[in-house]
Amino acid sequence: MTFLPDAFTLSIVATVIFASFVPCYGEGARIFGWLTTLAIAVMFFMQGARLSREAVVAGLGHWRLHLTILASTFVLFPLLGFGFQALFPHLMTPALLMGLLYICLLPSTVQSSIAFTSIAHGNVPAAICSATFSTLLGVIVTPIMASILLKTHGSGGGLESIGSIFIELLLPFLAGQLLRPWLGGWAARNKHILKYTDRGSIILVVYTAFSAAVMRGLWHTLPLSGFVEIIISNAVLLALVLLITTFGARALGFKRPEEIAIVFCGSKKSAATGVPMANVLFGASTVGLIVLPLIIFHQMQLMVCAVLAKRYARQYEAEHPEAGGVSAQAAE
Repeated sequence: MTFLPDAFTLSIVATVIFASFVPCYGEGARIFGWLTTLAIAVMFFMQGARLSREAVVAGLGHWRLHLTILASTFVLFPLLGFGFQALFPHLMTPALLMGLLYICLLPSTVQSSIAFTSIAHGNVPAAICSATFSTLLGVIVTPIMASILLKTHGSGGGLESIGSIFIELLLPFLAGQLLRPWLGGWAARNKHILKYTDRGSIILVVYTAFSAAVMRGLWHTLPLSGFVEIIISNAVLLALVLLITTFGARALGFKRPEEIAIVFCGSKKSAATGVPMANVLFGASTVGLIVLPLIIFHQMQLMVCAVLAKRYARQYEAEHPEAGGVSAQAAE
Protein backbone atom coordinates (compact mmCIF):
# COMPACT_ATOMS: atom_id res chain seq x y z
CA MET A 1 0.00 0.00 0.00
CA THR A 2 1.42 3.38 -1.02
CA PHE A 3 0.47 6.95 -0.29
CA LEU A 4 1.35 8.23 -3.77
CA PRO A 5 -1.43 9.69 -5.92
CA ASP A 6 -3.22 7.07 -8.02
CA ALA A 7 -3.17 7.22 -11.82
CA PHE A 8 -6.67 8.67 -11.99
CA THR A 9 -5.81 11.55 -9.65
CA LEU A 10 -2.64 12.25 -11.64
CA SER A 11 -4.72 12.29 -14.83
CA ILE A 12 -7.09 14.85 -13.32
CA VAL A 13 -4.17 17.03 -12.17
CA ALA A 14 -2.60 16.76 -15.65
CA THR A 15 -5.94 17.76 -17.19
CA VAL A 16 -6.16 20.83 -14.94
CA ILE A 17 -2.63 21.84 -15.97
CA PHE A 18 -3.37 21.23 -19.66
CA ALA A 19 -6.60 23.26 -19.47
CA SER A 20 -4.66 26.07 -17.79
CA PHE A 21 -2.32 26.38 -20.79
CA VAL A 22 -4.53 25.10 -23.63
CA PRO A 23 -8.16 25.90 -22.74
CA CYS A 24 -10.96 25.31 -25.21
CA TYR A 25 -12.91 28.42 -26.20
CA GLY A 26 -15.35 29.71 -28.78
CA GLU A 27 -16.74 27.00 -31.07
CA GLY A 28 -14.42 24.44 -29.46
CA ALA A 29 -15.93 25.17 -26.04
CA ARG A 30 -19.43 24.71 -27.46
CA ILE A 31 -18.49 21.32 -28.95
CA PHE A 32 -16.79 20.19 -25.74
CA GLY A 33 -19.84 21.31 -23.77
CA TRP A 34 -22.09 19.15 -25.94
CA LEU A 35 -19.70 16.18 -25.64
CA THR A 36 -19.57 16.65 -21.87
CA THR A 37 -23.37 16.56 -21.58
CA LEU A 38 -23.47 13.37 -23.66
CA ALA A 39 -20.63 11.75 -21.69
CA ILE A 40 -22.35 12.49 -18.36
CA ALA A 41 -25.62 10.96 -19.58
CA VAL A 42 -23.82 7.83 -20.83
CA MET A 43 -21.90 7.48 -17.57
CA PHE A 44 -25.03 7.67 -15.40
CA PHE A 45 -26.80 5.28 -17.77
CA MET A 46 -24.03 2.71 -17.27
CA GLN A 47 -24.05 3.31 -13.50
CA GLY A 48 -27.71 2.40 -13.54
CA ALA A 49 -27.02 -0.71 -15.62
CA ARG A 50 -24.28 -1.86 -13.23
CA LEU A 51 -25.94 -1.10 -9.90
CA SER A 52 -27.30 -4.32 -8.41
CA ARG A 53 -30.69 -3.97 -6.78
CA GLU A 54 -30.23 -7.49 -5.43
CA ALA A 55 -27.12 -6.41 -3.48
CA VAL A 56 -29.06 -3.59 -1.87
CA VAL A 57 -31.99 -5.83 -0.92
CA ALA A 58 -29.73 -8.65 0.34
CA GLY A 59 -27.83 -6.36 2.71
CA LEU A 60 -30.79 -4.55 4.24
CA GLY A 61 -30.60 -6.76 7.35
CA HIS A 62 -27.82 -4.56 8.80
CA TRP A 63 -30.20 -1.62 8.96
CA ARG A 64 -28.58 0.05 12.01
CA LEU A 65 -25.21 0.02 10.30
CA HIS A 66 -26.61 1.33 7.01
CA LEU A 67 -28.53 4.12 8.72
CA THR A 68 -25.37 5.11 10.60
CA ILE A 69 -23.36 5.31 7.38
CA LEU A 70 -26.08 7.21 5.53
CA ALA A 71 -26.43 9.59 8.48
CA SER A 72 -22.70 10.29 8.30
CA THR A 73 -22.86 10.85 4.54
CA PHE A 74 -26.01 12.94 4.25
CA VAL A 75 -26.47 14.44 7.75
CA LEU A 76 -23.13 14.69 9.59
CA PHE A 77 -21.16 16.01 6.61
CA PRO A 78 -23.69 18.77 5.78
CA LEU A 79 -23.95 19.80 9.44
CA LEU A 80 -20.16 20.13 9.65
CA GLY A 81 -19.96 21.96 6.33
CA PHE A 82 -22.65 24.50 7.12
CA GLY A 83 -21.33 24.81 10.67
CA PHE A 84 -17.95 25.72 9.16
CA GLN A 85 -19.69 28.32 6.99
CA ALA A 86 -21.49 29.82 10.00
CA LEU A 87 -18.30 30.05 12.08
CA PHE A 88 -15.92 31.20 9.31
CA PRO A 89 -18.08 32.87 6.63
CA HIS A 90 -15.24 34.98 5.23
CA LEU A 91 -12.34 32.54 5.50
CA MET A 92 -12.73 31.35 1.89
CA THR A 93 -13.99 32.91 -1.33
CA PRO A 94 -17.69 32.24 -2.05
CA ALA A 95 -16.91 29.76 -4.86
CA LEU A 96 -14.41 27.77 -2.77
CA LEU A 97 -16.79 27.76 0.18
CA MET A 98 -19.53 26.46 -2.10
CA GLY A 99 -17.09 23.77 -3.25
CA LEU A 100 -16.53 22.70 0.36
CA LEU A 101 -20.28 22.63 1.03
CA TYR A 102 -20.81 20.67 -2.19
CA ILE A 103 -18.40 17.98 -0.97
CA CYS A 104 -20.59 17.58 2.11
CA LEU A 105 -23.67 16.78 0.00
CA LEU A 106 -22.12 14.04 -2.15
CA PRO A 107 -22.67 10.27 -1.76
CA SER A 108 -19.95 7.87 -0.66
CA THR A 109 -17.57 6.13 -3.02
CA VAL A 110 -18.05 2.49 -3.96
CA GLN A 111 -14.76 0.85 -5.01
CA SER A 112 -12.42 2.50 -2.52
CA SER A 113 -14.85 2.17 0.41
CA ILE A 114 -15.17 -1.56 -0.23
CA ALA A 115 -11.46 -2.03 -0.94
CA PHE A 116 -10.30 -0.29 2.25
CA THR A 117 -12.90 -2.18 4.30
CA SER A 118 -11.53 -5.42 2.86
CA ILE A 119 -7.91 -4.46 3.56
CA ALA A 120 -8.79 -3.62 7.17
CA HIS A 121 -10.73 -6.91 7.66
CA GLY A 122 -14.06 -5.14 8.07
CA ASN A 123 -17.60 -6.23 7.20
CA VAL A 124 -17.28 -6.28 3.40
CA PRO A 125 -20.88 -7.38 2.57
CA ALA A 126 -22.22 -4.51 4.67
CA ALA A 127 -19.79 -2.10 2.99
CA ILE A 128 -20.93 -3.25 -0.46
CA CYS A 129 -24.57 -2.71 0.44
CA SER A 130 -24.05 0.66 2.13
CA ALA A 131 -21.80 2.08 -0.58
CA THR A 132 -24.16 0.88 -3.30
CA PHE A 133 -27.21 2.30 -1.53
CA SER A 134 -25.38 5.59 -0.94
CA THR A 135 -24.68 5.89 -4.66
CA LEU A 136 -28.28 5.07 -5.54
CA LEU A 137 -29.61 7.57 -3.00
CA GLY A 138 -27.06 10.20 -3.98
CA VAL A 139 -28.25 10.36 -7.58
CA ILE A 140 -31.58 11.66 -6.24
CA VAL A 141 -30.75 13.29 -2.90
CA THR A 142 -27.55 15.18 -3.75
CA PRO A 143 -28.98 17.29 -6.61
CA ILE A 144 -32.09 18.10 -4.57
CA MET A 145 -30.04 19.08 -1.49
CA ALA A 146 -27.64 21.13 -3.62
CA SER A 147 -30.49 22.94 -5.37
CA ILE A 148 -32.13 23.80 -2.05
CA LEU A 149 -29.18 24.37 0.29
CA LEU A 150 -26.77 26.02 -2.17
CA LYS A 151 -29.36 28.04 -4.05
CA THR A 152 -28.70 31.22 -2.08
CA HIS A 153 -24.98 30.90 -2.83
CA GLY A 154 -25.39 31.22 -6.58
CA SER A 155 -25.90 27.66 -7.84
CA GLY A 156 -28.21 26.93 -10.70
CA GLY A 157 -31.26 26.29 -8.54
CA GLY A 158 -34.90 26.42 -9.55
CA LEU A 159 -37.02 24.54 -12.07
CA GLU A 160 -34.45 24.85 -14.86
CA SER A 161 -31.76 23.19 -12.71
CA ILE A 162 -34.16 20.44 -11.58
CA GLY A 163 -35.10 19.79 -15.22
CA SER A 164 -31.43 19.50 -16.20
CA ILE A 165 -30.81 17.12 -13.31
CA PHE A 166 -33.70 14.91 -14.41
CA ILE A 167 -32.74 14.85 -18.09
CA GLU A 168 -28.96 14.53 -17.76
CA LEU A 169 -28.62 12.44 -14.58
CA LEU A 170 -31.75 10.76 -13.26
CA LEU A 171 -33.39 9.77 -16.56
CA PRO A 172 -30.27 8.00 -17.93
CA PHE A 173 -29.73 6.33 -14.54
CA LEU A 174 -33.31 5.02 -14.44
CA ALA A 175 -33.04 3.87 -18.06
CA GLY A 176 -29.91 1.92 -17.14
CA GLN A 177 -31.71 0.31 -14.21
CA LEU A 178 -34.63 -0.71 -16.44
CA LEU A 179 -32.25 -2.24 -19.01
CA ARG A 180 -30.08 -3.94 -16.39
CA PRO A 181 -31.57 -7.42 -17.06
CA TRP A 182 -30.13 -7.19 -20.58
CA LEU A 183 -27.04 -5.02 -20.00
CA GLY A 184 -26.01 -6.03 -16.46
CA GLY A 185 -24.10 -9.15 -17.50
CA TRP A 186 -22.29 -7.34 -20.30
CA ALA A 187 -21.39 -4.47 -17.95
CA ALA A 188 -20.05 -6.92 -15.34
CA ARG A 189 -17.89 -8.70 -17.94
CA ASN A 190 -16.50 -5.42 -19.25
CA LYS A 191 -16.14 -3.50 -15.99
CA HIS A 192 -12.44 -2.81 -16.61
CA ILE A 193 -13.25 -1.18 -19.95
CA LEU A 194 -16.14 0.77 -18.45
CA LYS A 195 -13.86 1.99 -15.66
CA TYR A 196 -11.78 3.80 -18.26
CA THR A 197 -14.82 5.20 -20.07
CA ASP A 198 -16.13 6.52 -16.74
CA ARG A 199 -12.81 8.12 -15.96
CA GLY A 200 -12.56 9.50 -19.48
CA SER A 201 -15.95 11.16 -19.00
CA ILE A 202 -14.79 12.75 -15.73
CA ILE A 203 -11.57 14.00 -17.32
CA LEU A 204 -13.63 15.51 -20.15
CA VAL A 205 -15.81 17.30 -17.59
CA VAL A 206 -12.74 18.58 -15.73
CA TYR A 207 -11.15 19.87 -18.95
CA THR A 208 -14.32 21.65 -20.06
CA ALA A 209 -14.97 23.13 -16.61
CA PHE A 210 -11.43 24.35 -16.05
CA SER A 211 -11.17 25.71 -19.60
CA ALA A 212 -14.20 27.90 -18.91
CA ALA A 213 -12.76 28.92 -15.54
CA VAL A 214 -9.36 29.76 -17.03
CA MET A 215 -10.96 31.86 -19.76
CA ARG A 216 -12.69 33.80 -16.97
CA GLY A 217 -9.40 34.42 -15.14
CA LEU A 218 -9.33 31.53 -12.65
CA TRP A 219 -5.64 31.71 -11.79
CA HIS A 220 -5.75 35.49 -11.49
CA THR A 221 -8.53 35.33 -8.91
CA LEU A 222 -7.24 32.31 -6.91
CA PRO A 223 -4.05 33.14 -4.98
CA LEU A 224 -1.76 30.62 -3.31
CA SER A 225 -3.56 31.30 -0.06
CA GLY A 226 -6.69 29.85 -1.68
CA PHE A 227 -4.99 26.47 -2.06
CA VAL A 228 -3.86 26.60 1.56
CA GLU A 229 -7.43 27.34 2.64
CA ILE A 230 -8.72 24.36 0.64
CA ILE A 231 -6.15 21.96 2.09
CA ILE A 232 -6.70 23.08 5.69
CA SER A 233 -10.51 23.06 5.48
CA ASN A 234 -10.52 19.65 3.78
CA ALA A 235 -8.13 18.23 6.38
CA VAL A 236 -10.25 19.53 9.27
CA LEU A 237 -13.46 18.22 7.70
CA LEU A 238 -12.00 14.76 7.04
CA ALA A 239 -10.43 14.53 10.51
CA LEU A 240 -13.69 15.46 12.25
CA VAL A 241 -15.71 12.91 10.27
CA LEU A 242 -13.17 10.14 10.90
CA LEU A 243 -13.12 10.88 14.63
CA ILE A 244 -16.91 11.08 14.92
CA THR A 245 -17.54 7.91 12.89
CA THR A 246 -14.88 5.95 14.81
CA PHE A 247 -15.97 6.86 18.32
CA GLY A 248 -19.62 7.08 17.33
CA ALA A 249 -19.55 3.49 16.05
CA ARG A 250 -18.03 2.34 19.33
CA ALA A 251 -20.53 4.31 21.40
CA LEU A 252 -23.38 2.69 19.44
CA GLY A 253 -22.03 -0.75 20.30
CA PHE A 254 -20.82 -1.86 16.87
CA LYS A 255 -18.11 -4.51 16.72
CA ARG A 256 -14.81 -3.78 14.99
CA PRO A 257 -15.76 -5.20 11.53
CA GLU A 258 -18.84 -2.98 11.49
CA GLU A 259 -16.87 -0.02 12.87
CA ILE A 260 -14.45 -0.39 9.96
CA ALA A 261 -17.28 -0.36 7.42
CA ILE A 262 -18.79 2.73 9.07
CA VAL A 263 -15.46 4.58 9.13
CA PHE A 264 -14.53 3.89 5.51
CA CYS A 265 -17.99 4.17 3.94
CA GLY A 266 -19.12 7.07 6.11
CA SER A 267 -16.05 9.27 5.54
CA LYS A 268 -15.74 9.03 1.74
CA LYS A 269 -17.06 11.36 -0.92
CA SER A 270 -17.30 10.35 -4.57
CA ALA A 271 -15.41 12.41 -7.13
CA ALA A 272 -16.73 10.04 -9.81
CA THR A 273 -20.27 11.22 -9.05
CA GLY A 274 -19.47 14.73 -7.85
CA VAL A 275 -17.50 16.12 -10.79
CA PRO A 276 -20.06 15.29 -13.52
CA MET A 277 -22.95 16.32 -11.28
CA ALA A 278 -21.33 19.70 -10.59
CA ASN A 279 -21.28 20.36 -14.32
CA VAL A 280 -25.09 20.08 -14.32
CA LEU A 281 -25.77 21.87 -11.03
CA PHE A 282 -23.52 24.92 -11.33
CA GLY A 283 -22.89 27.61 -13.89
CA ALA A 284 -19.88 27.41 -16.20
CA SER A 285 -18.34 30.48 -14.57
CA THR A 286 -18.01 28.80 -11.15
CA VAL A 287 -17.86 25.03 -11.70
CA GLY A 288 -14.05 24.97 -12.05
CA LEU A 289 -13.51 26.54 -8.63
CA ILE A 290 -16.28 24.43 -7.08
CA VAL A 291 -14.79 21.06 -8.11
CA LEU A 292 -11.23 22.05 -7.12
CA PRO A 293 -11.82 21.33 -3.38
CA LEU A 294 -13.39 17.98 -4.34
CA ILE A 295 -10.38 16.97 -6.44
CA ILE A 296 -8.06 17.72 -3.51
CA PHE A 297 -10.38 16.03 -0.98
CA HIS A 298 -10.47 12.93 -3.21
CA GLN A 299 -6.72 12.40 -2.92
CA MET A 300 -6.60 13.30 0.78
CA GLN A 301 -9.24 10.73 1.69
CA LEU A 302 -7.35 8.00 -0.20
CA MET A 303 -4.06 8.80 1.51
CA VAL A 304 -5.50 9.06 5.03
CA CYS A 305 -7.71 5.98 4.70
CA ALA A 306 -4.77 3.99 3.36
CA VAL A 307 -2.96 4.69 6.64
CA LEU A 308 -6.04 3.77 8.69
CA ALA A 309 -6.67 0.57 6.73
CA LYS A 310 -3.08 -0.51 7.27
CA ARG A 311 -3.42 0.19 11.00
CA TYR A 312 -6.64 -1.83 11.27
CA ALA A 313 -5.00 -4.66 9.31
CA ARG A 314 -2.02 -4.75 11.69
CA GLN A 315 -4.38 -4.95 14.67
CA TYR A 316 -6.29 -7.83 13.07
CA GLU A 317 -3.12 -9.73 12.16
CA ALA A 318 -1.76 -9.28 15.69
CA GLU A 319 -4.95 -10.84 17.06
CA HIS A 320 -5.13 -13.50 14.31
CA PRO A 321 -1.53 -14.52 13.49
CA GLU A 322 -2.78 -17.31 11.23
CA ALA A 323 -4.34 -14.73 8.88
CA GLY A 324 -0.99 -13.46 7.62
CA GLY A 325 -0.49 -10.21 5.70
CA VAL A 326 -2.97 -8.74 3.33
CA SER A 327 -2.20 -6.29 0.57
CA ALA A 328 -4.45 -4.52 -1.84
CA GLN A 329 -4.71 -1.45 -3.96
CA ALA A 330 -7.62 0.95 -3.65
CA ALA A 331 -8.60 3.96 -5.68
CA GLU A 332 -11.62 5.60 -7.12
